[in-house]
Amino acid sequence: MLPPERPFALSDLLTTLLSERPWLIADGATGTNLFAMGLQHGDAPELWNLEQPEKVRAHYRSFIEAGSDIVLTNTFGGTANRLRLHGAQDRVFQINEAAARLLVEEIATAGRRIVCAGSVGPTGDLLEPLGPLTYEQAVAAFRAQCEGLKAGGADLAWIETMSSPDELKAAIQGATEAGLPVTCTLSFDTNGRTMMGVTPVELAGLAHDSRPAPLAFGGNCGTGAAELVAALVQMRDATGPTDVVIAKANCGIPVFIDGEVVYNGTPELMARYAVMARDAGARIIGGCCGTTPEHIRAMRSALEASEPGPAPSVEEVVAALGSVSAGGLGQAPGEGAGRRGGRRRRG
Repeated sequence: MLPPERPFALSDLLTTLLSERPWLIADGATGTNLFAMGLQHGDAPELWNLEQPEKVRAHYRSFIEAGSDIVLTNTFGGTANRLRLHGAQDRVFQINEAAARLLVEEIATAGRRIVCAGSVGPTGDLLEPLGPLTYEQAVAAFRAQCEGLKAGGADLAWIETMSSPDELKAAIQGATEAGLPVTCTLSFDTNGRTMMGVTPVELAGLAHDSRPAPLAFGGNCGTGAAELVAALVQMRDATGPTDVVIAKANCGIPVFIDGEVVYNGTPELMARYAVMARDAGARIIGGCCGTTPEHIRAMRSALEASEPGPAPSVEEVVAALGSVSAGGLGQAPGEGAGRRGGRRRRG
């Protein structure tokens, strides 16, 4: 099936928009917003692309109307490895194609240029020698997902929430073989590092060494806005003038209220985060878990209403957004313990 026609035919829409604008606003959370629409915990959000397409459309539309310049497809768990948990491993192409096509159709009615970013999350399996997944199998899984995304009209593969350098490399190769350019983000959720120990500075090195190079790279998810902006501060000396940095932080931290997980970040907090992320060097700014269209509106308004300022120090980040881990402070693990409490749980 051919993707629907789009009003703006550009070979690399993201790069074009970045050439015209100092910053772009991405969207917010997918999973937590679909839960608010009736998705049950334990169910696969990706199956809604086929079973509840109007709700998926409404989700996309809510972030388009909130002012997002980049909207992610509902395909975070769209590899066969993840879909196998729900007996849908043989529907990879169909699910990913539908997700991208629904978003492209919503973008076509928006009257402005918006990037359709094909969300590509981890397989959930560890690569050899830590686990059973070979590198070649990982590449094939990502390629199959990205073929569906491309068929549906995705502009690029938005590789996100990665932890392992090898899995990141496999995802980039799989997307490239499917014919999609890539962006990539890691999740710095363990004392300022990924679960596999990658630091923000090391991410910059991975991006620079990647062939092809990602259009943009940075951090997403993690343990809240403060930790992610602190990661950007650490990354500044490792990035160059042509690098495009992404910040897509969780909306505060998760707390239990009446038996439900709720993220405690207010629109005001996320507005402060957006401005600080821009001043720390990010050109693509959005939210991850818990971030609603209301938060995105506040973030866009804050960016539009403020002039760029000097890069914040980590101390300024802590004062404005909350505490960070020792790793987020640029310290070795365990150094400075007790100085400021770290937040170590992912939402």
